[in-house]
Amino acid sequence: MAHGGEFEFCGKGQSYSWPSDAAGEIRASALCPDRPLPLADSAELRQALADANVITLLMVYVHLSRDAAMLERFAPHIRPVFAKEPTAIPAELAEELREKLRQVLTSGNVATEDLPRDLMKRMMEVNVAGPVDDEFIPLLFDQVGLRLPPERKAIPGRKAPPPGFKVLVIGAGMVGMLASLKLREAGYDHVVIEKNPEVGGTWWENRYPGVGVDTPSHFYSFSFEISPDWDYYHPHGSEMQDYLVKVADKYGLRRDIRFETMVTGLVYDEAAAMWDVTIRGKDGTEEVLRVNAVINAHGPVNRWSWPDIPGLGDFEGPVMHTAAWDPEVEIEGKRVAVIGTGASSAQLVPAIAPEVGHLTVFMRSRHWVIDNPEILDKVEPGMKWALAHIPHFKEWFRFRVYWNGSDGLFINVLKDPEWTDEDSVSRHNAALRRYSLRHMEKKLADRPDLLERLVPDYPIFAKRIIMDGGWFDAIKRDNVTLEDRPIDRVLPHAIRMKDGSEHPADVIVCATGFDVSRMIGNLTIKGLGGRDLGEEWGEEDARAYLGVTVPGYPNYFMIVGPNSAPNHAAGHNLIGEAQVNYIIECLDLMVKQGASSIEVREEPYEAWNERVDTRMEQMIWTHPKVSSYYKNSKGRVFLSWPWRLVDYWQHMRGPMAAHYRLDGGKGEAADAGKTPAQVAD
Repeated sequence: MAHGGEFEFCGKGQSYSWPSDAAGEIRASALCPDRPLPLADSAELRQALADANVITLLMVYVHLSRDAAMLERFAPHIRPVFAKEPTAIPAELAEELREKLRQVLTSGNVATEDLPRDLMKRMMEVNVAGPVDDEFIPLLFDQVGLRLPPERKAIPGRKAPPPGFKVLVIGAGMVGMLASLKLREAGYDHVVIEKNPEVGGTWWENRYPGVGVDTPSHFYSFSFEISPDWDYYHPHGSEMQDYLVKVADKYGLRRDIRFETMVTGLVYDEAAAMWDVTIRGKDGTEEVLRVNAVINAHGPVNRWSWPDIPGLGDFEGPVMHTAAWDPEVEIEGKRVAVIGTGASSAQLVPAIAPEVGHLTVFMRSRHWVIDNPEILDKVEPGMKWALAHIPHFKEWFRFRVYWNGSDGLFINVLKDPEWTDEDSVSRHNAALRRYSLRHMEKKLADRPDLLERLVPDYPIFAKRIIMDGGWFDAIKRDNVTLEDRPIDRVLPHAIRMKDGSEHPADVIVCATGFDVSRMIGNLTIKGLGGRDLGEEWGEEDARAYLGVTVPGYPNYFMIVGPNSAPNHAAGHNLIGEAQVNYIIECLDLMVKQGASSIEVREEPYEAWNERVDTRMEQMIWTHPKVSSYYKNSKGRVFLSWPWRLVDYWQHMRGPMAAHYRLDGGKGEAADAGKTPAQVAD
């Protein structure tokens, strides 16, 4: 959206406009103040050049030198991440690059003018060996840190929130922390209610052996707090929690958080345009807080799901869920039963298999497994040094990680209407299926019995992908049994199958995921005229406008609400930042108009949900062979966002005022010029 020589968009939870040239372009500076040049020609620099990702070094070199010819010399050797033929850069070319970059870094002789957009775009395309459309450029500036915007409070002419206006945030996990930080930057008084004694949400709660993050470290973080200090390319759970704690420390977030406190109910007072929020402290004492707006950031993965198996409560040994792992339970040398073979199980099983006496894994459904060589890898010392000290390195590396783990994968989940193979939905999806299958066949070459039982019969990406962090190696162990027959019931000391066979067990671990379908959890939420959101949604049919607002519930906002999950790829952090930006834009619109409430209208809400449901028929998640937690019992996909991340980001730049009812102020607000881009079909 170019407007009068400025490219208008919002990011970091703020509204801002980038300076641009006459063509409405945003540009990256050649200079990097936090990592000044020249660098000393040190052993650390030389080690970094040897260890660091070569393609990212190329981006840094071209960024600083503008040597586009070097870019083109590399281009023929770079392949997409899942290509059959891998990237193979000639050693002598890589060494030439390292030496050229060393000279640039140690001399400080770099271009000082802004990076031309055409060159930057070509750099991105060579980086990922594929096209990068112009529409991605604003998103990439926002997410990879090439230039930071001013704070929202610094925007000329912006109206500050009135005295006494207060916002309540439910949850201090990743997105709740983000909401708190951005509300403070925007000048909104607020309080965060957190049930746990520390920030972190799911990363504070999940402590089972092997717990980690599928998303790469250098993307699964806040865009305004890109850390060069990750120890692993995919963070362990404790490392992710440490990152969130450090963010809380750096920004002083705890001063606005009430820990060990739960929200139990919300009731809207229409006459006062206020929410009465009932909270319960650790000692059981209840209190009602009166606030102007509520942001529900409790997330879909903090209410774990127990399997519905007869007799589970009769088991006489320890029974625990992965999300409530008890480190006091002794598993060494024990007979352990793990129920489930999803993402948590695929992390847990390799971690405990060498320790237990015998491990029986009960498979309820099959999952596609991707070979990711970096899933367990430590970040090399030289790579960490490059991230911390070489200008633009961490930004270009974050771009590469984002692309290969996010929208670069979207084509795999879009159905090709001309495609007839029932095992896939398109040529691209079939190629990824072959990539995964080749890995499975290689790992299980000596166990054809396991291969036959593990290959899914549905298209890859139709359900959550598993990263192979030792999963196949673990289930081949002599002390591990994979059981795929149906369970009859749990006995006091064993699990009995439908055919009457039994598996003795000392400990049962349920790796059975979360109850994501009831998206309000145990909350009672009552809006206009006593409307009850729990009753309207029922147990499994949550709907919203853009995943954020619902008619009948003014000044109530959600993060990671219905149909906003990035199920085609990584992107929870990006979605969270985009939604927080949108929510604060809604609040700002209300404040600007002098209104006391903002509520999405029924017509755009209904039209949006109809559009989502229609679009979902084109997506892999509605394939007839697929049953997943993305869908409810009627087959409706209620969780997934059916377009690209860039499309959602564009929608979240700000509200279309005509889609909202603003009451108590100037009445119907004029469109403030924040028209979100229409999602391309």
